[in-house]
Amino acid sequence: MSHENPIPHDPHEAGHEHGHDHAHEGSALSEMELRVRALESLLVEKGYVDPQALDVLIETYEHQIGPRNGARVVARAWSDPQYRAWLLDDATAAIASLGYSGRGGEHMVVLENTPRVHNMVVCTLCSCYPWPVLGLPPVWYKSAPYRSRVVIDPRGVLKEFGYELPEDVEFRVWDSTSELRYLVLPMRPEGTDGFSEEALAELVTRDSMIGTGLPHASRDAQGVRA
Repeated sequence: MSHENPIPHDPHEAGHEHGHDHAHEGSALSEMELRVRALESLLVEKGYVDPQALDVLIETYEHQIGPRNGARVVARAWSDPQYRAWLLDDATAAIASLGYSGRGGEHMVVLENTPRVHNMVVCTLCSCYPWPVLGLPPVWYKSAPYRSRVVIDPRGVLKEFGYELPEDVEFRVWDSTSELRYLVLPMRPEGTDGFSEEALAELVTRDSMIGTGLPHASRDAQGVRA
């Protein structure tokens, strides 16, 4: 029987409140987002920026450059037991050792998925997100429906993303804050023995590091095996 838990209060979260510099409920865009939109419109109007080129740049950073950092962290943890233990004990230091740190990643906690537990990450008040390892947050992560529904029905949300897990898997939802960000360590796919870190990283998806997806199966890594 499944256990779909409310957001747990763990020692890492003690004393933390949402000190976000984003807008909360009741405002579609934060003050900073409104300023960015205004600046973008001005630059496009004056011909300094090609909007199509800007869209390509954002898409690249959101889906390629940013999540690739997190994928390398996950691949290292999958292939190096000592690094995995360090990552679970002190994620901030372990991630920084690979060169990924900075705003949005000052205090990190890594949540390990297992055959019995599946972790999912949300920011219930706005869109706090681990920028150094995942890049730009996707639009759906910032949406009110995701922020509210994932807390009460994580299994249903995962199903809407196209994935179902056995009924005996426990779901745990974790609330990011401006002081503390989470990264999910997904389970290593079967059939990846002998894969290099580079090949393993190709299997890691952005959504699997949020908990709304799973890594690619090993058969999807054809041509990249060591």
